[in-house]
Amino acid sequence: MATIELEKIVKRYGRVQAVHGIDLKIEDGEFVVFVGPSGCGKSTTLRMIAGLEDISDGYLRIGDEIVNERDPKQRNIAMVFQNYAIYPHMTVRQNIGFGLYTSKLSKAEKNKRIDETAKILGLEPYLERRPAALSGGQRQRVAIGRAMVRNPSAFLFDEPLSNLDAQLRAQMRIEIKKLHQRLKTTTVYVTHDQVEAMTMADRIVVMRDGNILQTGTPTELYESPVDIFTARFIGSPSMNLISAQRNGEGFDLKEGGDLQVGIRPHDLKAVVEPQNNEGGITLTGTVIAVEPLGPETLIHMDVNGTTVIATAPGKFVPQDGSTLTAHASAGSLYLFDAKTEKSLGRL
Repeated sequence: MATIELEKIVKRYGRVQAVHGIDLKIEDGEFVVFVGPSGCGKSTTLRMIAGLEDISDGYLRIGDEIVNERDPKQRNIAMVFQNYAIYPHMTVRQNIGFGLYTSKLSKAEKNKRIDETAKILGLEPYLERRPAALSGGQRQRVAIGRAMVRNPSAFLFDEPLSNLDAQLRAQMRIEIKKLHQRLKTTTVYVTHDQVEAMTMADRIVVMRDGNILQTGTPTELYESPVDIFTARFIGSPSMNLISAQRNGEGFDLKEGGDLQVGIRPHDLKAVVEPQNNEGGITLTGTVIAVEPLGPETLIHMDVNGTTVIATAPGKFVPQDGSTLTAHASAGSLYLFDAKTEKSLGRL
């Protein structure tokens, strides 16, 4: 295992700069997830770590050594791709063992490693099958097995679950997390799915336009986002934003004001029964869509031209077009400067 350190890393494609001098240290054994929208530079950064993209400027260290000029095979890392990249004409055993093809291990040692890897991944019954006879999740485990069998210093994952259906993605998230907890290998994982980031990461790196906006644990990013982009990107459904104007130590809701008030949908509760709601904020609007999810209901409502999402108990399903009041308590509100979009803290 090893630390991975990025020091002022830059990537240029001609005159276009895709990554803007980022700094990051990934600790030995840490599971770090890069998250952000398409084109933010996260996959480019991963490919520079892997050696699949040249570094335009800055330094990349794996362990204590600068590896900018080293070929991918000299970095002792293993990468798992979105499209599995396994060979259709080979069996599962042959695919897993492919990374050992040029090693100096004996045939017995190679087979031992393949068998141990297959056991960890639950692939023992499928070792003589070809990929066409496997499910999507099984194929992805084969790709992970081919990376594991080499005992690399670090694993790199490039959106490995994006081709799977929702149920299988959820299952594979848990499997990859359990695998990391067992192996303790330094892992860098790229995704555009913030749910994957929140459920898997020791630490999340939020990227936008080739820059790192914020790093932190999932809880730190959820509770203390540094700006509107991070606040809305982390958390599902996305944070509500309502325009407001400063008024002494408080604010008034006002279109075009100097503040943006952020409210997480799970903090904005539909007022199902009359109650005393002192402090915080109360919003009244028209129901425009309802999403019954079983244990809870998400209610989309129009509040003076702004769409916000509130939550209610699962059995409460208001009619479209009805009037609804929702309340968020004091301490659950996030304030942002409307011009800079930077966080001003909680209220």
